Amino acid sequence: MPLAKWSYGEIAKRLQALKMVESIAVSTIARWLQAEKIKPWRYHAWQHILAPQTFLERARPVLQLYAQAKTLLSKGTWVVCVDEKTSIQARGMTSPPRPAQKERPMQTAARYVRHGAVQLFAALSVGDGRVYGSCRERKRFVDFQSFILDVLVPEAQRRGESTVAIILDNGSTHAPKQLEAWLQEQQRMHHWPFRIQVYWLPTNASWLDQIEIWFSILQRKLLQPNHFQSLDELKQAILAFIQHYNLTAQPIRWSYTVDKLEQKLGSH
Repeated sequence: MPLAKWSYGEIAKRLQALKMVESIAVSTIARWLQAEKIKPWRYHAWQHILAPQTFLERARPVLQLYAQAKTLLSKGTWVVCVDEKTSIQARGMTSPPRPAQKERPMQTAARYVRHGAVQLFAALSVGDGRVYGSCRERKRFVDFQSFILDVLVPEAQRRGESTVAIILDNGSTHAPKQLEAWLQEQQRMHHWPFRIQVYWLPTNASWLDQIEIWFSILQRKLLQPNHFQSLDELKQAILAFIQHYNLTAQPIRWSYTVDKLEQKLGSH
């Protein structure tokens, strides 16, 4: 059947076509599926770990940093997750959103005008939950370098840290083959009073990156619905949201441990 997801009515018709039943009510199908907690119209993505040992070797130090981030912060080691939320569009609706009213949700116009997109470079401080961000037109290695020099380095100096542990994925923007050598060169040139250690996440493991959780918060609380009349308005809104978020920032409640990962890999 050329159906990826089935409705109650389609299931009922199929059962009749297969002569498994003479007739059946749609409500009966609904009741059966509800009893078994089966929802054929929904789906969840999953990804198999292809190289368990390699995955564990990279994931273990990251998960250990997460578990110790608060303690490390008090001892001069600042653990930060860094990544980009790319192509955030400024779409100005032809009519402003109408606020929610009694028995009526917010209403948004279907028509909009595109005003371009920005790239958000952001860092999440794992130990205290604070976020640091910068909006840029493009997402190249040079833009990532600027984010480190203009945002992360000054904040590390302000905090008086002795070590900055940066957790990164393997995206091309981060230039895995060049980044660490470039950081060492910058350290020699500028005599930073701290050292930077880079921890690379396993390939295809964005679910282990805490900054992705914060990106989802940004998406839900600010970027939906998307109604920004210019790129400047969008940038200002993002930076204002970060500032507001930091007023009450708390570390993300992270419960996935090395033990859980080892159990998961062992089960395969």
